[in-house]
Amino acid sequence: MTELVRNYIGGQWVVAASGTTANNINPATGQVIGQVVVSGAAEVQAAVEAAWAALPSWRALPGPKRGEILFRAAALLRDRAEELARVLTTEEGKALADARGEVTRAGNCLEFFAGEGRRMFGQTIPSELAHNVIYTQRVPVGVVGIITPWNFPLAIPVWKAAAALVCGNTVVFKPASLTPLCAQRLTEILIEAGLPRGVWNVVFGPGATVGDALTTHPRVAALSFTGSNEVGQRLYALGAQHRKKVQCEMGGKNALIVLEDADLDLAAAATVQGAFHSTGQRCTATSRAVVVRSVARAFTDKVLAYTHALRVGNGLEEGVQVGPLVDEKQLGSVLSYIEIGKREARLLCGGERLGGPLASGYFVAPTVFGDARPEHRICQEEIFGPVLSIIEVADFDEAIEVTNGVRYGLTSSIYTSDVSRVFRYIDRVETGILHINSPTVGGEAQVPFGGMKDTGIGGREQGTAALDFFTEWKSIYIDYTGAKRTATFY
Repeated sequence: MTELVRNYIGGQWVVAASGTTANNINPATGQVIGQVVVSGAAEVQAAVEAAWAALPSWRALPGPKRGEILFRAAALLRDRAEELARVLTTEEGKALADARGEVTRAGNCLEFFAGEGRRMFGQTIPSELAHNVIYTQRVPVGVVGIITPWNFPLAIPVWKAAAALVCGNTVVFKPASLTPLCAQRLTEILIEAGLPRGVWNVVFGPGATVGDALTTHPRVAALSFTGSNEVGQRLYALGAQHRKKVQCEMGGKNALIVLEDADLDLAAAATVQGAFHSTGQRCTATSRAVVVRSVARAFTDKVLAYTHALRVGNGLEEGVQVGPLVDEKQLGSVLSYIEIGKREARLLCGGERLGGPLASGYFVAPTVFGDARPEHRICQEEIFGPVLSIIEVADFDEAIEVTNGVRYGLTSSIYTSDVSRVFRYIDRVETGILHINSPTVGGEAQVPFGGMKDTGIGGREQGTAALDFFTEWKSIYIDYTGAKRTATFY
């Protein structure tokens, strides 16, 4: 018996009015493991109305009390960590080790934002007038829409939702339809933790239908989106037309710089981890290795050795490091980029769909291209799969130029033992996240997450910076002179 994942609206699990469902497929085996409802504008309307009705009482609940619910959710999530990791791997494909790491990250985010219920500080500001007090306070924006991708189906919803909820907002959540069980399990945890009816609502359906309906609904005050640039830029423009706050986290084309004084073994191991773990399906993945020419051959040999040692397979098997791509569409996209790469650069390893015992899944061999040029499409466009391009450069200055020479600016890394060049890299690189002698991937709940240029717009996620998006400021002036004003202020 396969499981039907339904919407959650106003405290009830409900099917879509259309009666339509889509298959939930295990990408490692091609087997159908369940169905998910396919919703439309009617379900969005019902969810927004439920969130609107729940907003006054949730907003009035003191922040520390909202935080207590998130603390309970974090404890429940940790109690069920192994079950959640296995569900995640089953429907998204990433190896269990990566899935367990994602569950841990989700728990960390819940705990961090739960604590913010006691720390959403304003300021007391000196007035230029005697016997006057000025202070500020944060207030929730209202009903917020959250749209998330399939590649981190627990962590990304949690770090958006936990921030929104602790600030006193109510939520309508549109998860990725490719990973519905993760959204369902998260919802069950929030319900058990004590989240009131209507505060959290879930609607499954196509982005062009559900996402647009959220973005244009007059009672939705803000929208937080993670996904492709094409969709994000369209939603941002649509939100502006409807006077909404919109936050978009989008693409990445992340570079790891290797200078001549780097620990090459350390750099090669980090490159392979960043490029191929989670099957390269993360916005912080290492897509380009930018290597000073004098050490390029030695570095490439080490990368190839580490790549050949990777174990590819069903992520539910212990020891597997690289799982399948998420679905057939993503498989086709990655394979098409590999064909482009074969025409542009030199294929060093991989470059094909895997057959044999893996033929029923969406598996691609970890792929490395050498002799890549910065202007090549495989070095400019986000592939979102297990594909690495190695670009040789003359020196540090060219390495920075190449790293910055893409439309994206999410994350980057440098491997060197020269502290002066570390700080010059920090000064000059155009990415929102920088790593020194560590992989391009990874982050912590208490640290702002986001990028520059085409990577993101609308404010950072995570850390205390996330509160800025999900709140508005009130500035309060109190005059206790009891006297009439004699001056006019602007």
